[in-house]
Amino acid sequence: MSEEILIIISISLIIFTSPLISKALKLPTITVEIMLGAIAGYFAFITHNENLSLVAELGFLYLMFLAGLEVDLKKIINTSSIILKKSIFYNIILFSLAALISFYLDIGYIFIVILPLISIGLLAALKKEYGDVEWIKLSITVGLIGEIISIIVLTTVTAALEFGINFDFYKTMVLFVLFLIFMVVVYKLFHNLIWWYPEIKNALMPENDHQEQDIRLSMSIFFVMIAVMLVLHLKVAFGAFIAGTFITTFFEEHNKQLPHKLEHFGFGWLVPIFFIYVGSSFKLESLFEDGLVEKAFYIALAMIAIRFFASMLFIKEMGWNKFFMIGLSHSMPITLLIAVATIAYNNHSITQFYYYAFILAAILEVLIVMVAIRLLSNFLKPLKNSV
Repeated sequence: MSEEILIIISISLIIFTSPLISKALKLPTITVEIMLGAIAGYFAFITHNENLSLVAELGFLYLMFLAGLEVDLKKIINTSSIILKKSIFYNIILFSLAALISFYLDIGYIFIVILPLISIGLLAALKKEYGDVEWIKLSITVGLIGEIISIIVLTTVTAALEFGINFDFYKTMVLFVLFLIFMVVVYKLFHNLIWWYPEIKNALMPENDHQEQDIRLSMSIFFVMIAVMLVLHLKVAFGAFIAGTFITTFFEEHNKQLPHKLEHFGFGWLVPIFFIYVGSSFKLESLFEDGLVEKAFYIALAMIAIRFFASMLFIKEMGWNKFFMIGLSHSMPITLLIAVATIAYNNHSITQFYYYAFILAAILEVLIVMVAIRLLSNFLKPLKNSV
């Protein structure tokens, strides 16, 4: 059997069986996909292949697009000023604590970027399991702002890693700022345009759609933004993220099913390939490497700890018995953590040891946090009933 056929069959089996195993083990499907990818890589069912790398990269970009779908700019604009200020200060505390840990332990500047990362992708899984409860609603609001900050930091760090602090870096950052200003102008113009001419939305996404025009438009915006990023030599992932934000902000109310259709389209086949690929790049034998598991555990513990301290800002809103749920729910930035680790490793900013440590830490965080939230939510239920 040829190498490519073996890879295709292996990926197909993992994509199909991951949800079943996930349901049986009560683990997030993402974690199972990474673990099965690592096992497949260990037994050489999945090996390095250029075509697989290309599809996996597309899967990562689509994942960033889906992350953008979680961000509704209208909701952020309408957020109360107190929550908005606390959300910004929450991120300041995260980065400050990350800097203190990095300087004190002398473990490298990349940790200042990685430790505070926030991604709300897995919050959707929590919302599906626990419902639209108060702490989840606040977590999503705070997480939206944190994810935007994380994406901006990711873009900045990527430029610094690629060019160093020189003219090319400053040129990239100037282009990045100009691009953000341009997007704000586009947002204002389009917002006013559809306010005066609401029929534009129906023209772009007909109510009686037999041609899947909504998905076609979404994919067109997705690829156009990627093309713009390539022309400007900016981080392509940020373009994918902006495309998702644009779709949610302007079309979610018009077509409430669109985000779900796009999620099903991505999580059904394209995104899993990225996580399987990440898993296959993780060498299981490295688990026996001296200090790797310990290092990964400390990284996961540090990420959870700084969020616990930062979430104290919301004691007034949540109370002493629930404020920590905000920090816990933000302690699973598996997508951005793996993304930054991959970028840093490819740019030789971290060693393979730390690359493996970050991937393992991402998995450990999900396992620790999911179990902790389940136990705490069960504990809080009788506490709530007794009040």
